[in-house]
Amino acid sequence: MPFERPTLTSLIARTQADIDSRLDGEPYQRRRLLAILARMEGGVAHGLYGYLDWQALQIMPDTAEMEHLERWSSIWGVPRKAATKAGLANGISFAAADGTILPAGTQMQRTDGVLYEVQADAVAAGGTVSPAIVAMDAGEAANADAGVALTLTSPVLGITATAVTSAPITGGADVETDASLRNRLMARIRTLPSGGAAQDYVTWALSVAGVTRAWCYPGEMGRGSVTVRFAMDATYDNGIPLAADVARVKSYIDSVRPVTADVYVVAPVPVPINCNLRITPDTPRLRVLVAEAVWAALRRDATPGGTVIVSRLNEAISLVDGEDDHVLISPAANIQLAVGHLAVPGTIVWED
Repeated sequence: MPFERPTLTSLIARTQADIDSRLDGEPYQRRRLLAILARMEGGVAHGLYGYLDWQALQIMPDTAEMEHLERWSSIWGVPRKAATKAGLANGISFAAADGTILPAGTQMQRTDGVLYEVQADAVAAGGTVSPAIVAMDAGEAANADAGVALTLTSPVLGITATAVTSAPITGGADVETDASLRNRLMARIRTLPSGGAAQDYVTWALSVAGVTRAWCYPGEMGRGSVTVRFAMDATYDNGIPLAADVARVKSYIDSVRPVTADVYVVAPVPVPINCNLRITPDTPRLRVLVAEAVWAALRRDATPGGTVIVSRLNEAISLVDGEDDHVLISPAANIQLAVGHLAVPGTIVWED
C-alpha cells in the first residue's frame, strides 16, 4: 500500500502519547513544558517528512525539479536550452558621413530601455552605416518587429543618434522551463534515437532554443528527402518562425543528421482561423478566458496539413469556468489545411 505522510497534528499527538506513556500514569497537562516539547518535536518531524516527500519526487525523472531535473537530463544527453541573445545582422542604417566608423561595443537602446551593442566595427559608405547588432541581455524580450527605433546611448561624431530597423530583431529566447525540459527528457527516454528516423528530426529541432513544436515529413520532397517544420510559440504571436530562425534550426540539424539525408527545414505557412462566437454570460472576463481556451486548443491540436476540428474548439469553450452556454457560429465545419499550412490564432468576432 502507498505510504501516507502523517499530518502535523498526528505527529504532535504521537509525541504527546509517547511522553504520557513514560510518565507512569501521571496526567498530561497542556501548559507543562512537556507539551511545548511535544509540539516542537512534532514540528521537526513534520519538516523531515516534508523533505523526504520532496526527495521522493526528485528520484524520478518525470517529477524531478530544477537541478535534479537537469541532472537527470544530463544523464540522458538532453541539456536544458540556455537563453539566447536576439540580433540583427543587416537591417538598421544610421545616417553618417562616409568613412565614419561606428565602433564595436557601441550601445543603443529601444524606447523601453532594452539595450543592444554593435558586434564589429562598421564603416559608413554612401551616407549610411549599417552595423550588425546583438542584444546585451539574453532573452526573448529583446526580439522586436521591424520599424523599431534605436538610439545610441552615447553620441558618435558624424553619425545621427537614431535609426529605425527595416527587419525584425530575432533569435532571443528565454532559458528553457522545467516543463519543457521534462517533456523533452521523457520523449528521449520513451523514444530511443534511431539513426535518423522521423522522431529524431523532431527531437533535434526541439533542441534549438525557442522551438516549441516540430514535425517531420519523410519523402515529402522526393525519395530520400526529409522535411522539417517547426513553430516558436513563445517568441512570436502566431508561432511562425522567420528566415533567421529557419537558418539556425537548419544549421543545427545539419550538424547531427546522417550525412546522406536530403533535409529541408521550412517554416509552416500560417492560416489564421477566425471565429464568430456567442457566449453566455457575455462578460469581458469570460471573453478573455474563452479566447485563451480556444487558441490554446487550436495550438495544441494544430499540425501542418492537419484538420481544424470544430468539436475540439467547442469542447475547449465548454470547459471554461463560468461559461453557461455558447454558439460557435463559424467555423461551422472542420477545416482541412493544405500541405505545409498550419492553423494559427486569428480574430474572434463576439456576436450579440
